[in-house]
Amino acid sequence: MSEKTFRAMTVSEDGENRFLMEIKQKAFDELPPGDVLVRVQYSSINYKDALSASGNRGVTRLYPHTPGIDAAGIVVESIGSEFNPGDHVLVTGFDLGMNTSGGFAEYIRVPSEWIAMMPVGLTFREAMTFGTAGLTAGLSVYKLTEIGGVRPSAGPILVSGARGGVGSHAVRLLAKLGYEVTAVTGILENPAEDFEKDRQYLHALGAKEVISREDACDVSGKPLLKPRWAGVIDTVGGDILATALKNTMYGGVVTACGNAASFELNINVFPFILRGVTLYGIDSVMCPMYLRNEIWRRFAGDWKLSDEEAEQMAFECGLEDVPVHIEKLLKGTLKGRAVVKI
Repeated sequence: MSEKTFRAMTVSEDGENRFLMEIKQKAFDELPPGDVLVRVQYSSINYKDALSASGNRGVTRLYPHTPGIDAAGIVVESIGSEFNPGDHVLVTGFDLGMNTSGGFAEYIRVPSEWIAMMPVGLTFREAMTFGTAGLTAGLSVYKLTEIGGVRPSAGPILVSGARGGVGSHAVRLLAKLGYEVTAVTGILENPAEDFEKDRQYLHALGAKEVISREDACDVSGKPLLKPRWAGVIDTVGGDILATALKNTMYGGVVTACGNAASFELNINVFPFILRGVTLYGIDSVMCPMYLRNEIWRRFAGDWKLSDEEAEQMAFECGLEDVPVHIEKLLKGTLKGRAVVKI
């Protein structure tokens, strides 16, 4: 390999608790130990990247640091026999982009255990249109439909945080599979015109009904509510998740993967012991590789995005555009997946 350095988006602390993002040249010996060196082709911007870029010590302990919890690229060097130079691979989750130099760079070096082989039929860009958000949505749909056994005929499915990365993928996928989807969107300060834009976007993805987060939160204090949902994919936690559990039909299935609204869950046992509701936790960070491979295989097959869907859900940007889109993400104004071409 002829290169001595490579480009990377680096977050540095300026000594006054301010964190600055800039593209720098990075030496290969600055990369962490690992079995496999990958030349990154595409990454994507996730909320965890925004937290890392803004100095959240719960995500990243030491700076300077390169975020990017997703990466799709080509193997350049491999110590073991599991991967060979030229292999097309995916890395999402584990510690990538958190305390391990991440995908907002031309190269990453990671343990082979973190790497999934790119399935046939999926391009680098398509894979990063899904990324961690898509993987999380796919795991949620898989648990709801394959493990939980909820069929389209059972009734409507609620998806919270539907305008976000996980939520929008879940809406699109459930609609594609024939489910009737009710989408929850909006923030407390969201003006009516923004809600209308979200409504149009979510209807285009396949949602039958779109409701506001205020309509999805019960304030009556009742221990159980009228059964409305055969299943729920919750991405925000807090009162919306508690309300959804109270509204779930007998034998229904709820998945939970986020805490943007709150990490607290104020709920009683009645949905579980009177209606037999099942609550599944969804984790895409340490998800076992066999399950990751199953979800990626589906994304390359029956769950694949059409060109129109990909255009609706994602836009492409360059490494130099990452700071702007991270700022939008933190403000709640970023719409669609920002796919980063490295």
